[in-house]
Formats: sequence, structure tokens, C-alpha cells
Amino acid sequence: MTSNTLALNGQLALVTGASSGLGRATALALAQAGADVALLARSADDLQQVTTELGPSGRRSLAFPGNLADENYMLNAVQRTIELFGRIDILVNAAGSDVPGAVAQLATSDWDYVLDVNLRAPFLLAKAVFPHMSQARRGTIINAYCASKFGLTGFTQALAAEGKAHGIRACILYPGGMATHWGTWSSTERHTKPEEAPPVTKALPPAEVASLIVWIAAAPPELVLNEVIITPLDEGGWP
Repeated sequence: MTSNTLALNGQLALVTGASSGLGRATALALAQAGADVALLARSADDLQQVTTELGPSGRRSLAFPGNLADENYMLNAVQRTIELFGRIDILVNAAGSDVPGAVAQLATSDWDYVLDVNLRAPFLLAKAVFPHMSQARRGTIINAYCASKFGLTGFTQALAAEGKAHGIRACILYPGGMATHWGTWSSTERHTKPEEAPPVTKALPPAEVASLIVWIAAAPPELVLNEVIITPLDEGGWP
């Protein structure tokens, strides 16, 4: 891949799950490529840390702490971003939620929350940014796959079909195992857990996956990458 340094200069990227893991790595990588970034996630403290890390890039950033199961929160974040930056060129849905356990013991409320974050939130955000991208005749939407998101594949395909007439691309990304704090929602817990990273052949560094997301976003507008599968070597090519 060629260098993406400043390939996104002047563009605005909205990233969910931006306080940690893939979302954080993606926000940092997009800024390094020249994009200003709007950050959505639950933890205000962690988002503040990310905005501090973005400082040396020289890019502008805006943090919106809140719950991705809350429709008004997301719509307000999009509206505020448009008011302050005047555009949204890239949407990366990198947030994900999961409730481990057997089906028989799974509470309906937990099931609903997972679908709210993993499927409903990407729909609502895509719906909110689509008119702005359509008016600009360009835009890229990247939906990162995680547990329970097979429904997101069909939605991404529908987005791609509708968006191409408006210069909007949509891509579904299936990452395999990553070295993230998956399942650890507390900021305090994340900072107190051991930091020993697993072997890269078993768990991808989030920064590597983020680099691929930047490459997709920076690709020439006539190039469309509909679906990407990226896994660590030991996983055998399917997440």
C-alpha cells in the first residue's frame, strides 16, 4: 500500500467506539492521514484522552460522550458536527457490544441493547449523514463487523446500491481477533488490567486494522471495495 499521509486532508471523519480498541486506533490513523475527527463513545474520560493523543497531529477533533443506543444522542452529534465542520466525508461504525452467555440465560433487554448498538446505531448514523454526503456527491461509510453484526452486511450492501448514484461508497469490514479490551466497558478496569499483548499471529493490533480503514477511505472515488476480511494468521482467514 502507498503512504496515506495527508491523503484525507480537509475531510471530516465521524468514528464510533472511538474511546478504545479499533475505534480509537481508527480515529488516530484518520487524523494522521489528514482528517478532522468527530468521536463518539460512552466514556467521557477516555474520549478526552483520545483528543489529547490527537493533539500532535494538528487536526481538529470533537468528542461526543454518550450511549449509542440513544437515537437523540447520535442525531445531535451529527447535527453539531455539521454545524462546526460543515461536512461529514467519512463514517466509521467501529463500536460494538456483546453479552456473553447461553441463549437460555440471555435477557431480552440485553439482546435488544446489543442490536441497538451493533445494527440500529449504524443505520441511524448512516441515515443522518447520507443527505450531506449525497449533496457533496462523495462519501465513504465503513461498517466494522463484530459479534451479532451479520445483519449489518445486508444493510451495507443496500447502502452501497443506493449510494453509488450519489458518489457514496459503503464497505463492510470483517476483522478477526484483535488485541482490544473487548467486553471490558469500565474505563477503570481497562487501565488496571494487564497490558501484555497477545502474539500478532493470534490477535491483530488495532492500529493495523485502522490502517486498512484509512486506505479504504483514501482510495480513489471510482474504486469501490465492498467487503474486506482481515484476520490474524492463526485464525485461518475467517473471523
